[in-house]
Amino acid sequence: MANKSNYSIRCDLTFGDIYVQILAWMGVIFVSLAAGLGLMGSSRPIYALVGVGLILVLSLPFLLFAFVTTLLNNIKLESEEVIDFD
Repeated sequence: MANKSNYSIRCDLTFGDIYVQILAWMGVIFVSLAAGLGLMGSSRPIYALVGVGLILVLSLPFLLFAFVTTLLNNIKLESEEVIDFD
């Protein structure tokens, strides 16, 4: 009898793991839109568009990093022992 090990990849990521990250991203979007609307009434509304775009572009890499690290922390490599009766 020979014992062989097979490996399986399991991901136990749930919505609760990323819920706070989604809420934080929505908060960033709402704050940047509020700042944009506040600046829209000024004499130079282009600053509003640049400000909103800058906030979204600069915060996107941090959001992607948070998602990817959360995903990688929830991937597990488990060994399954298989008994061969040859």
